[in-house]
Amino acid sequence: MKKLLLVSSLILTGILLLAGCSNNDPKPEDRLAAYTKLWNEKKFDQMYSYLSDDTKQKVSKKEFTERYTKIYKGVEAENLKVTYKKPKEPKDHGDKKNVSLPISVKMDTIAGPVSFDKSAKLVQQEKDDKTNWYLDWNASYIFPQLKDDERVSVQTYPAVRGEIVDRNERGLAMNGTAGEVGIVPEQLKGKESTVLPQVASLLNMTTEEIKKKLDQPWVQPNYIVPIKKLPADQTALMNKLSGITSVSVQEINERVYPYKEATAHLIGYIGPVSAEDLKKLKGKGYTANDTIGKRGLEQILEDRLKGSAGAKVYIKGDNGQEKVIADHPAKEGETITLTIDAELQKSIYKQYKGETGSAAAIQPMTGEALALVSSPSFDPNKYVLGISGAEQKALENNPGKPLLNRFSSTYAPGSTIKALTASIALKNGVNPNKALDINGLHWQKSNWKDHSITRVSDPGKPVNMTDALIYSDNIYFARQALDLGTKKFTSGLESFGFKDKLPFEYPITGSSYGSIDSEGRLADSGYGQGQVQMSSLHVALAYTAFLNQGNIVSPYLIEGKQPAKKFWKQNAASPQQASQVLNMLKQVVGNPHGTAHAASKLKIPLAGKTGTAELKMSQGESGAENGWFVAMNTDHPKLLMAWMMEGLQNEGGSHHVVDKMEPVLKKYLKK
Repeated sequence: MKKLLLVSSLILTGILLLAGCSNNDPKPEDRLAAYTKLWNEKKFDQMYSYLSDDTKQKVSKKEFTERYTKIYKGVEAENLKVTYKKPKEPKDHGDKKNVSLPISVKMDTIAGPVSFDKSAKLVQQEKDDKTNWYLDWNASYIFPQLKDDERVSVQTYPAVRGEIVDRNERGLAMNGTAGEVGIVPEQLKGKESTVLPQVASLLNMTTEEIKKKLDQPWVQPNYIVPIKKLPADQTALMNKLSGITSVSVQEINERVYPYKEATAHLIGYIGPVSAEDLKKLKGKGYTANDTIGKRGLEQILEDRLKGSAGAKVYIKGDNGQEKVIADHPAKEGETITLTIDAELQKSIYKQYKGETGSAAAIQPMTGEALALVSSPSFDPNKYVLGISGAEQKALENNPGKPLLNRFSSTYAPGSTIKALTASIALKNGVNPNKALDINGLHWQKSNWKDHSITRVSDPGKPVNMTDALIYSDNIYFARQALDLGTKKFTSGLESFGFKDKLPFEYPITGSSYGSIDSEGRLADSGYGQGQVQMSSLHVALAYTAFLNQGNIVSPYLIEGKQPAKKFWKQNAASPQQASQVLNMLKQVVGNPHGTAHAASKLKIPLAGKTGTAELKMSQGESGAENGWFVAMNTDHPKLLMAWMMEGLQNEGGSHHVVDKMEPVLKKYLKK
């Protein structure tokens, strides 16, 4: 009996030992888990050691590694996630020499997400006296549709950039065409001395610039090497170039700005993505071959305009049929409609005739921006087609600074602020009929030593508020500002939007009044000098208070994006005070002594205010003058404009601006 127990004990011990040895044998689950870990890390060279002998006979380590690397790079595989969920309890595979285990593969590609499930086949093999499990691999592990002798291809679809149009659907930034002039090097050979100078002369380039393009590393003898792009309307020039040996002219798709200089600062232009752009926009789908908004609304509205490129990842089978792995169509950018009236914008710009200044036109009852002009300007098409270094340098060195956007900048508003000073005075209880006894053209307080106020004319009588606006009397409004005091005066300016950010889709510098730290500076601020600064758009908006019962409309630029609130500033003045100021502004045009009386010959019900801001470093010296004119029709108001022109000291000051504005008022209001 004891012998039987001993034998039984030995048998049980042997079984347990065998079981322990069995638990230490390599498991296919463990091998697959290790393999998928390397796969997720894209360690393709280490993955190769997990392949079966049969697989290694068909594909070398170099081929295996390069195929994975090239395909994943080509399809821009990101966020790779290969999953094998190892079971909690190991499965007994018995004496099986091959097993199949499920895996799932997910990744993001250039053509969108790709995912598939696969049954991974592992075989048991002995190598170096050790038994282990190895993957019986083929190309379907990369993509299920892929065979060993097939290639993965990628086709891209470019994004179609959205267009910008005006309120009447006139194109402001359009997808059009251009002519691309190129040269074929092998056809040029032996004719360089005659052809290059001829082409250079026609294209306004140097022969050295053309040679530099022909000497680029990628150039091949039979390639058409792009030299310059030309506007589509230059057909005569393109025909002449086409007749020259070795020269090719092809039609290409290109961004076009039909209104050229008139809308350049507002619309901007596009250009190639720079290395700096790519760094800032990492993860947003841009490549080195893309274009991007570089200025104006093209830049501001980039996210809405750009659209998104599409792509297809596919395999071309033996029979010529495509096996599509992923397909993502291109998404067209938005077509954005502005409140701008392009023809009004063009008419205003044309009136400037290269003179320096800015203008804003709005619908005063709704806040729609109808025109935003900066002069002088530049042709944005040149930037798209490829501006030469000489042309860029000429723009940068031009004393008129055509690249400077003036409508987004601020300037001393001069006498246009007097309507605001009048409104602030009324709000603080000033009687508009009370006349101030002012004698002569100069005035100063008894305690002032080095400061005095000068006015343009002396009406020869005491001046009330209406008179002061008609004659644009600096002394009257300087004294009103002094009587109000700094706190009440600046508080009044702030009720008109000073020190606030303008709620507008295009960035406009906010208006400010600087540091009013003396009586002299307070007095000067009352008639628009001192450190007071306003943009032409804010001047226009401030005047909407007089048409809207004391409320300032909220401006907007994009159709369908009306502000949640109609008014940006409410109760800048009471309805009665707004009406009083409006009636005074009517007299500025209607009264024979009014500074804007010249506009009365149009026979249009108008209200307005002229302004002259003198730019000088100190009292007593002469300086350059900026002229202003704000005008609005009062019979069913639909147009309010604020124009500023620089350097008018020898042009009659603000009267010159009135003359310039008249044709536009006549065209748009006298219908």
